[in-house]
Amino acid sequence: MSTQVAAKPSVIPSATPSLTPSELSHELRTGDTDSMERRRKVVGLSLVAAAAMGLIAAYQTGIIKHLPEPPLPLLDADKVDASSEAYAKLSVPDGILGLGSYAVTMGLAAMGGSNRAKKAPWIPIALAAKVAADSVNAGKLTVDQWTKHRAFCSYCLLSAAVTFAMVPLVLPEARTALRQITA
Repeated sequence: MSTQVAAKPSVIPSATPSLTPSELSHELRTGDTDSMERRRKVVGLSLVAAAAMGLIAAYQTGIIKHLPEPPLPLLDADKVDASSEAYAKLSVPDGILGLGSYAVTMGLAAMGGSNRAKKAPWIPIALAAKVAADSVNAGKLTVDQWTKHRAFCSYCLLSAAVTFAMVPLVLPEARTALRQITA
């Protein structure tokens, strides 16, 4: 008599249940749709921003003692990133929070296959909402750098710029997903 153990159902639903992990791997790496190309750009931009956040986090936690800036007026990353505002949310340096945020963005961009706007429309809608919220926050933080510190952090400006660049990349797929939901 053989004993069979039933597989436990996943608590988290699959983003695109029709794809096996192997098929998803292939689509993410080799898919050539416009949507997939835009999603890859979002992941790439998020990696750029995460690299900047990583350097800021290293400074904010004392791993490095100084954030070098180009010799341009108004740039002072040390002043901006050591400010009390940079440590005010959740008692965590904001560079670390930024790393987590960009990891979530990458996860949403990479989640699901090329037809996710039709099979799992919540994913591109969630990605668009996340990027929109991040863009608003990046704009606010950029203004705050000047109004509160009279200085800018080039690493923060880079992160803000790539965040703004993500907006037009996520909108087409989000529109397709919204049409799918409202059809």
